[in-house]
Amino acid sequence: MEHIPLIDEFLVIFALSIAVLLLCYRARIPAVVGFLLTGIICGPYGFGFVQNVEDVQSMANVGIILLLFTIGMEVSIKKIIEMKRLFLVGGGAQVGLTMLGGYLVARMLGCLPGEAVFLGCVLALSSTAVVLKMLVQKGESDTPHGRGTLATLIFQDFCAVPMMLITPVLAGAEMNFNLDLLYSALKGIAIIVGVFAAASWLVPVLLYRVARTRNRELFLLTIFSICLSVAWFSQLAGLSLSLGAFLAGLIISQSDFSHEAISDITPFQELFTSFFFISVGMLLDVRFVAEHPIIIIALALVVIAVKSTMATLAGMIAGLPLRTAAWMGITLAQISEFSFVLAKVGSDNGITKPFEYQLFLAVAILSIALTPWLINYAHVWAGLLDALPLPRRYKVGFAPPKEMPVSALKDHVIIIGFGLAGRALAKSCKDSGIPYVIVEMNAVTVRQEHLKGEPIHYGDASHDSVLEHVKIHDAKVVAVVINDPVGSVRIVKKVKQINHSVYLIVRTRYVQEVKYLYSLGADDVIPDEYGSAVEVFTRVLQTYGVEREKIQKIFATSLLEGYNLLRMQYVPDTLQEQAPKTNENSPIKSFRIAENSPYQGKSIHDWKKTEKTNLVVALKRGQETLTTIDSSIILEKDDVIYVIH
Repeated sequence: MEHIPLIDEFLVIFALSIAVLLLCYRARIPAVVGFLLTGIICGPYGFGFVQNVEDVQSMANVGIILLLFTIGMEVSIKKIIEMKRLFLVGGGAQVGLTMLGGYLVARMLGCLPGEAVFLGCVLALSSTAVVLKMLVQKGESDTPHGRGTLATLIFQDFCAVPMMLITPVLAGAEMNFNLDLLYSALKGIAIIVGVFAAASWLVPVLLYRVARTRNRELFLLTIFSICLSVAWFSQLAGLSLSLGAFLAGLIISQSDFSHEAISDITPFQELFTSFFFISVGMLLDVRFVAEHPIIIIALALVVIAVKSTMATLAGMIAGLPLRTAAWMGITLAQISEFSFVLAKVGSDNGITKPFEYQLFLAVAILSIALTPWLINYAHVWAGLLDALPLPRRYKVGFAPPKEMPVSALKDHVIIIGFGLAGRALAKSCKDSGIPYVIVEMNAVTVRQEHLKGEPIHYGDASHDSVLEHVKIHDAKVVAVVINDPVGSVRIVKKVKQINHSVYLIVRTRYVQEVKYLYSLGADDVIPDEYGSAVEVFTRVLQTYGVEREKIQKIFATSLLEGYNLLRMQYVPDTLQEQAPKTNENSPIKSFRIAENSPYQGKSIHDWKKTEKTNLVVALKRGQETLTTIDSSIILEKDDVIYVIH
């Protein structure tokens, strides 16, 4: 049988990757760094196990295409429209400011004007592959800094095309710059119009017909074909393959089958994206690094400082608070994978010399290798910057929504975060006649909900001024329901520092985060993980035909017992005796109908009318707990009523 050398090289790559990643896992080193090390070791400048780097780079290109494709499916056209300010203002400011910063640094280093502009273009782009992978893994893609980062990365992808066009001009080549740029812009507009048309009419119908066959292979082939065909047409129009793949993802996102497509594509995307990092490592000449370590480290630090500073300013210009903008700035501080392509074009056109090209590769790889640590500790830097005694205007951003007057509030609920949980809580308060006010960091959401009449205010709830603006001293309850675990910790500390007696409820993602939040002073911590588990077993019981009333009883009992167990496990010892009961400061109070109670034999309606209580949430009678309350229920001896008081 014919021997295929390519198989040998891929076998070496996979085997070495397993060994390196296992070592990285034990040393708590991010996987991205492990892939880069694998490329350095097995590449032509390392031990030379792999000589055919072009084949590996081709596989890497497929990984980038699939990565941008899945990102497009998760973003959707609707989300881009919602992020238009971050996309246009934030993205435009980031690219412009970073190009300016790169140009000035290059000129100070003695580069010619053309070389300085080219360096600015190379530095302006950040790594979509690394950043979005990290944000998804950390669950931060839908946080304020995550949305700002995503919008900026998308804008950078659109800017890659004109950067490629001007590179020969910077090298001194003759070309009709204006005509070529106009022609490319027209083709790009045509492609984008075609994408919107396909997303609206063609693709949903096609995917529906394919899905009806229930043929998994046919569905997968259709998804791949849409991705590759749009990317191919995009390249024909002078745009990048990556941008075409992203547009293909946007097309799929408008259909009802995007989630199924993502689940099918993700395993392939993970595999091929790893080849990208390996191929980047293969480009680095280890001997060059050994000869110039000081200059490489110094330039990498300069690049990170310049990029993070410019991206932070861009985020503030787009209306983000200082802390969020600084977090976004650190996240975008590395050099992009597309910059490698741009640098190769510059090298081919004589803009950069071999020494400068290797120096760029070393600095770029170091910046990418440092990115996981930068992202993991970005909140620390952002917090330090936010703690500086700067004017309030800088801390809230240059373009916050218009301030709303706060009416006279007393014993109100402060809802921090207006996602799904925040909206549900606001609706419950409104229906029950409970006064409430909302604090949200998404400027678009604030403007939209303000027009609908919601008492919503823009700001970072970890700031004293924001909490005082919504009358934290007069509030009865604060509910923290945001998707930012680090932000939740900061808010809990600040709320308890200002008003120790307010009842503080925090929603978190995992049970393991409960203990720390209780130690900071939270009165109740509701982990999504536990609620999801309870919901799952109720659905299982439904499937087995268990009666609805019995399921409701089990559901309510499980929630009450589960949350009480969490409190008994995590609150301080001095509070454990109170844990199974309602907390003294809790808005949820319990009342027992004693033997001589005047309410015995009367209805819940009569009790509510006399006690002036708006909302009865549960009734416990013997071993049964009712969560669906009918006001006509007659109260009996030893009944326990749970109300929001």
